[in-house]
Amino acid sequence: MNPITAELSVGELVAEQLGRSRVFEKFGIDYCCNGGTRLTEACISMNISIEDVLAELDEADSVTRETEDINFDTMDLDLLIEHILSTHHAYLAEELPRLTGLAEKVADAHFANDSRVRELESVVRALEEELTSHMGKEERILFPCIRKMAQTGTLPVMPFGTLANPIYAMESEHDSAGGALQRIRSLTDEYAEPEWACNTYRALLDGLRSLELDLHQHIHKENNILFPKALAMEREMAQLQSWSGK
Repeated sequence: MNPITAELSVGELVAEQLGRSRVFEKFGIDYCCNGGTRLTEACISMNISIEDVLAELDEADSVTRETEDINFDTMDLDLLIEHILSTHHAYLAEELPRLTGLAEKVADAHFANDSRVRELESVVRALEEELTSHMGKEERILFPCIRKMAQTGTLPVMPFGTLANPIYAMESEHDSAGGALQRIRSLTDEYAEPEWACNTYRALLDGLRSLELDLHQHIHKENNILFPKALAMEREMAQLQSWSGK
């Protein structure tokens, strides 16, 4: 494990050790959609102490060494895709409809208490629709191409030209999902339980909090590990193919 420095990007730090994501979650540092941001720049933009963050990262690493977390950065791409599908896609497929149903019940029951619950329902419903479409495109188009490359060591025929095209689209949709998460945080006052909160609203808040954490790790694994490695593999294969054709 390389030493932690403030000049490394937050995405690199989490890619090397996933347990560090908990520290960034605590400080509100975006390590998924803005994973290319250097740690020092992230701390400055959030107006937080770089020394405090570094200290907690060191502590997180010591805990990780004891628990031996999986290192996704060294995982074969086809296995990483299988992990993303079985862990994150499966979770979203089950959890998003549940959260949308809870949000609808809360909006119907508590609009008089806080009119924002109607917008919250709308944001959660739109997020479900967007992520369902997003995952379908990954499962039908992007992931099979990456898997074929990883398993055969050859470039498949890709109707979209290069992996950079669908990856750019997926990253743009990740940004959109990140914006929805920020709006949900705002509408729920950082998942705070109001005095009038019923058990349904409490369940919704708990589910949305868990959804945010899962999505952050999900997007991080794609943006900062899977996609860069797949693009590098494609470039290497294209270069070898070019040489062999001469």
